[in-house]
Amino acid sequence: MPDLNAIRTEAKRLLAEGVVDVVVAFKAGETPLHPQPAFFRSADEVDQLVYDGLCQNNLATFLTRVPKQSKVGMVVRGCENRSVNALVVEKQKNRADLFLIGVPCEGILDWQKIVGEVGETVKSVKENGQNLMIETKAGYQLLERHDFLHESCKRCIHPNPMSADILIGEALQEGDPNLARTAVETFEDQTIEDRYAWFQKEAERCIRCYACRQACPMCYCEECFVDHIEPRWSESGATPAGMQGWHIVRAFHQTGRCTSCGACERACPMDIKMTYLTEKLNHDMREKYNFEPGLDAQTQPPFAAVTLDDKNRFSV
Repeated sequence: MPDLNAIRTEAKRLLAEGVVDVVVAFKAGETPLHPQPAFFRSADEVDQLVYDGLCQNNLATFLTRVPKQSKVGMVVRGCENRSVNALVVEKQKNRADLFLIGVPCEGILDWQKIVGEVGETVKSVKENGQNLMIETKAGYQLLERHDFLHESCKRCIHPNPMSADILIGEALQEGDPNLARTAVETFEDQTIEDRYAWFQKEAERCIRCYACRQACPMCYCEECFVDHIEPRWSESGATPAGMQGWHIVRAFHQTGRCTSCGACERACPMDIKMTYLTEKLNHDMREKYNFEPGLDAQTQPPFAAVTLDDKNRFSV
């Protein structure tokens, strides 16, 4: 894990020197398994900053929730850095107003897997290399860290921030793109009936709480299509058609924009698997357009770009 003291030192410097108005990072939550996002506005507050594998949120979500003129410092992992780049491309923040403290990411831990293994009476979690030392009321348990990663992290291709202003820690080896490709192709190899049955099984558990929308950095519209009344684009009730329509349109809105961070799944109270839809769309973007979202802060996603050599142009 990156050196927490080094992260704190840099955050303090940014605030003390007036480089930024706020640093977005994490602080300890009410329980050991749930560090929470925090806004640090003075160097004195930074001693509360924490960073570990249980930091679940994609902090880039908060970029569109601070005043546009604010200068923001942020602790970013690979997926967060890519989300920030995607937001800069979409003119949601000026890159000159950001200072990114990059940390190579060894993967986010799935707290639900930990609870399923050791129970709910977790008192502390300590990460030591590839091991987790879990303290519960019953004693200590040693777990293999990789076994308790969130599934999206096991498929991660880019664990390192690629455009951070400073990197804390040593860069990690890039992930295997075949892992994401294999997951998509395994799903595609199923029959249409089996794929639809899977989709129905996942969508029917949806309670339309929209926690996935709130957790996603790329869902920043002031009025979502499901909240629009005239015209109404989606059924508002918890009907099969309405729930399926929500998940389909939500996924298509992420085409060429989703950075596969998994924040939507981690936020879902019903444990719905949503990334299999966006992973399929990401796979198509790579295969058909040689494009991955957020690799830089200049390149428009394919569906947002119009060039003179586009085939079958519909505008002149």
